[in-house]
Amino acid sequence: MRRIPLLDRWLLSELIGPLVFAVALFTVLSLSVGVLFELVRQIVESNLPVLIAVQVLLQRLPSFLVLSFPMATLLATLLAYGRLSTNSELTALRSVGVTATRMIIPALVLALLMSGLTFLFNDVLVPRSNRSAEVTLRRALGKAIATEKGDNIIYPRFGRVEEPDGSSSKGLLQLFYASRFQNGTMTRVTLLDFSRVGFTQMLLAERGQWNEQEAKWEFFNGQILTLTPSGSTTSADFDRYMYPFSTAPIRIAKLPKDANNMTVSEALQAEQLLDNAGDVKGARKLQVRIQEKFTLPMACLVFGLIGASLGAKPNNRTSRSQGFGISVVMILVYYLLGFSFSSLGVKGTLPPLLAAWSPVLISLAGGGFLLRQASR
Repeated sequence: MRRIPLLDRWLLSELIGPLVFAVALFTVLSLSVGVLFELVRQIVESNLPVLIAVQVLLQRLPSFLVLSFPMATLLATLLAYGRLSTNSELTALRSVGVTATRMIIPALVLALLMSGLTFLFNDVLVPRSNRSAEVTLRRALGKAIATEKGDNIIYPRFGRVEEPDGSSSKGLLQLFYASRFQNGTMTRVTLLDFSRVGFTQMLLAERGQWNEQEAKWEFFNGQILTLTPSGSTTSADFDRYMYPFSTAPIRIAKLPKDANNMTVSEALQAEQLLDNAGDVKGARKLQVRIQEKFTLPMACLVFGLIGASLGAKPNNRTSRSQGFGISVVMILVYYLLGFSFSSLGVKGTLPPLLAAWSPVLISLAGGGFLLRQASR
């Protein structure tokens, strides 16, 4: 610590207190709105034990801390520098030649540390803790639990489709659907096959499993319907039927439905699966979400720059209530901007990289403008 200049140590000490206060404030508010009321309802209506509710609350805590860190960084920098400006301490620093840019360097360093902490929480703790919370709650309420489960598994496979005239074009080859996947078994399976020229085949089965030895799907108790080029329909019942298909539906079923509950590696895996299947829209949406896993932590840096620049303005008189109000407005503006660009990226209007990073770049430019204003 002695290697750190005294000015930086002093400013960091002024920032730590407001940061802890702001993290606690935003975490309590987000927990209350996001999960606490629902747990209270479960306690009253479903007789959920209070100790289990507390356990679920603690397991959900990391996901709300991730949301609180950027907002807390904004409020902490705004309050700390606002108080120093009110006490004329920043004026004293200016009188000895310390620029506004030099003053906010500790805030930017702290914001970078918060960005790294946010990324680690979001990629390591949040996916695991959210899954643990779901399992704990389901077990307490007596619902079915499985380590490998999923509902409404849909996997389209695209490729070159042969036309009757001999030409080919990109289209849907096969569509796999299962109502549920649990413990390695797909139930109520429907598989449409358009890969044969002029033929449409539909396979219905009560259940299906991946046969590792045959490297095929093994379906049980079902029926195959075939529509021929002449327009006639044939059907055949089966007790057991082997069908050549990939294991992609199982890999899709094992992944969390919500990209926010995936790690970066899981999201990349899911994006690759969708891309290989030819699901361009689904893959593009995941590409946006993957980039947002990096832009979410960067919000700490954005808010740190904006909050410190606003707080370091000469003759600034920002109280806690004013600081909280300004923070709420700026947070709403930033996340509205992020939501708008994210929608454009998912729609395909903007490339995923540009859609995810545009709000960060625009906000950093705005923070740079505020810093120039504070330096005058």
